[in-house]
Amino acid sequence: MPLIMLDYKKFSWVVFVLFFMGCQTTPKVQRTQGEALGTTYSILYADTHQNEAVLDSIDAVFLRMNQSMSTYWPNSIISKINRGEKVPTDTDFRKVFRAAQQVWKQTDGYFDPTVGALVNAYGFGPAKPLATIDDSAIDSLLVLTGFSKVLLLDDGTLQKEHKNSSLDFNAIAKGYAVDALAEMLKSLGYSHFLVEVGGELYALGIHPEKQQPWRVAIDHPKQELARNYIATLPLQNQGLASSGNYRKFRTDAQGNKYVHTINPKTGKTVKSDVLSSSVLAPTTMLADAYATALMAMPFEKGKTLVDSLPQVEALWVLAEKDSVRVVATKGFPFTLQ
Repeated sequence: MPLIMLDYKKFSWVVFVLFFMGCQTTPKVQRTQGEALGTTYSILYADTHQNEAVLDSIDAVFLRMNQSMSTYWPNSIISKINRGEKVPTDTDFRKVFRAAQQVWKQTDGYFDPTVGALVNAYGFGPAKPLATIDDSAIDSLLVLTGFSKVLLLDDGTLQKEHKNSSLDFNAIAKGYAVDALAEMLKSLGYSHFLVEVGGELYALGIHPEKQQPWRVAIDHPKQELARNYIATLPLQNQGLASSGNYRKFRTDAQGNKYVHTINPKTGKTVKSDVLSSSVLAPTTMLADAYATALMAMPFEKGKTLVDSLPQVEALWVLAEKDSVRVVATKGFPFTLQ
């Protein structure tokens, strides 16, 4: 009997040790990163190990985005619509379309996804750019531009006033992709993560190791040889998107330089003292769209807009002689670097 009792105690001790070791499941930051949507992505989430379901689900989300809204995929829904085909849209497309319509109205047309023809003409889209962009060319392209000229019908198809009008959701779809990845992580049971796609972000919960909100940075618009930041801020249960003219530009054969922000009202690339804009919003999709609009709008008009929007805050970097000036709304919690 004592031997049996002794064996039982040994067995109990082994079970206890194994149980104790099994309880060492303090979540740590797991990272997965790669390339998608013509840019890079990085996803951090709290777990004890890498989850293969996360990796598989990331690929599935990006595939959905491309099939729906990629202007670089010839068989995507948006590409077919741009060619004049009448095709049913999917849930992702309709969500983005309706959000774009909302921001278009709020920004008085400074945000307009029907700039696709202009984007192509300036060399920032999938089609061949125009060799020279003069007033005559711009006028002909403006005929195709205007979000009031496209209509989402009850049957889910899109009606265009002009067959050659071209939609471009690049200024909002990347933010939507971030939100879709966030929803995917939530569906897998995660409540602490940071999603980034091409610089657009969404954070939920806190950093599992630091036990503090996730901390992110905003690029300095005047980059030197090494990448540097102009501000940092905590990000929690919000989306953050930035837009700027300091990286994307094109020079034509005549030496004219065109930045990628286009004013939908004039059809011309924007020249202003606004070097970059960063927006906090409940979703990254909305932050993405508003950040784009603020680059096209005069600064004061953009500031008035943001002040009128609940749960939206913004930070601008303005050119000032040989330096820059940072202006932010009261609720934007930044620290200058």
